[in-house]
Formats: sequence, C-alpha cells, structure tokens
Amino acid sequence: MDQALWNSLGVGQDGLDKLHAFAALVQKWTVRINLVARSTLPDLWARHIEDSARLCLCAPQSPKVWADFGAGGGYPGIVVATVLQARGAATRVILVESDQRKAAFLREAARTLHLPVEVHTERAETLPPLTADVVSARALTALDGLCGLAQRHLAPQGVAIFPKGETYAEEITEARKNWRFDLETVIDPRHKGAILCLRNITRALH
Repeated sequence: MDQALWNSLGVGQDGLDKLHAFAALVQKWTVRINLVARSTLPDLWARHIEDSARLCLCAPQSPKVWADFGAGGGYPGIVVATVLQARGAATRVILVESDQRKAAFLREAARTLHLPVEVHTERAETLPPLTADVVSARALTALDGLCGLAQRHLAPQGVAIFPKGETYAEEITEARKNWRFDLETVIDPRHKGAILCLRNITRALH
C-alpha cells in the first residue's frame, strides 16, 4: 500500500476500510460480470484503487460536482466518491454507465458503502449538460472523443482529468487537430502513462 498517497489525500482508516470493502465487492461481482480484467485482480489495489485515487490529487479539494463517464467497475468513480467523502467534501458524484449490469453493480456499491453517488444508465452524449467541476473517464475512448464529452459537461472553470497509457502523446497530438485546451501532464512512471488535466476546452477553428 502506498501510504504516502493516502496521507497526501487525507484519507484515514475509515476511508481505507471502505475501499477494502469495495475491492471485495469487485472480486465478488467479477465472477459474474467483467468489471475488470481477471488478470489484474491480484493487483487490484495498486492497479485500480490507488491509480483511481491519484486523480484526486489533480482535482479541487472539494468540487461540487464530479462526473465520471464510462464508469464501468467503479474506477475511478466509486474510489473518488470514497476519497472525497473521507475528507469531508460534500461532492455530488455522478457516474454515467450505459451497460445495465455494470450500472447495477455501481448502484449496489454506492448503497453498500453509503456513498453520495448518482448512477445514470445512458450515454454521456445524450445527457443534459451536467456543469461539473470535474469530469473523468478511464479507458473509455481516445482523447479526441473525450474532449467532446468534457466540453459538453464541464463548468466554465472546470477540469477534465483523464488517465492515459503510454500512447498519451499521440492522443494529445490527434486531439489538438480538433480542439484547443490548456494541458497539464502528470507523468506516471509506473505505467509509462500519464494523467492528462485539461481546461478551457474549445473546438479548434479550421
């Protein structure tokens, strides 16, 4: 466990206990539906939970609304909701997941862990604008497509936070053909990837 990470996030033992309960829930449900790749289950804590929690280091301390698209197995959305709750933030966390079975899992996780989470079983493109302070998505689509979702759902001063793999530089190049944005890149040497933080997203003028 990366204790320095949890200390920097301000998550105490109660929050960690809740995250361990969430990990157990993921293990149980993955037998029935493919929440995460089964090959990653032995490394669930570091690969999924701690990686998800790191997104909170790039976000405001107490956002009013955090929207996560393609919420799937709850990474990062359920983890983010737990971290924010543990440090006393009154954040409304909105999870958007079009797969009915995964949405059912998200609702069960939120109920079991007593998290202030809303689950929307539809596509982000069809939702009314959410005016979120933070939007996130993990392994949903390329950055070019994510920019469109972020522009639709972000508040004017909001930040979009997208963890990306080792091809992140190519995704940035492709996205800049269609979009303008202010970018902060947080390198992740453990996975040869990066967390991309985008602000002021607008369509590029051709």
